[in-house]
Amino acid sequence: GEIWAGIEVHSGKVQSMNNVGVFEPLAVKKQIIKSATEAASMILKIDDVIAAGKMKAPPTPPGGAGGGYPGAGGYP
Repeated sequence: GEIWAGIEVHSGKVQSMNNVGVFEPLAVKKQIIKSATEAASMILKIDDVIAAGKMKAPPTPPGGAGGGYPGAGGYP
């Protein structure tokens, strides 16, 4: 295969993009990789949130939270 092959949009034929003056700069490729990485990361985060929502919380002990004296009014 040719290194610079691409589809020429006007004719619909495969041509050497180097010959027709179409170049994709490195900055574009870096942005594509960065955007794909961010999208994958967001999907994984959303998946973690969904999985965490399906987990059951441990049961609360009877009598509410312990450790305090009745009528103490909480922590200062």
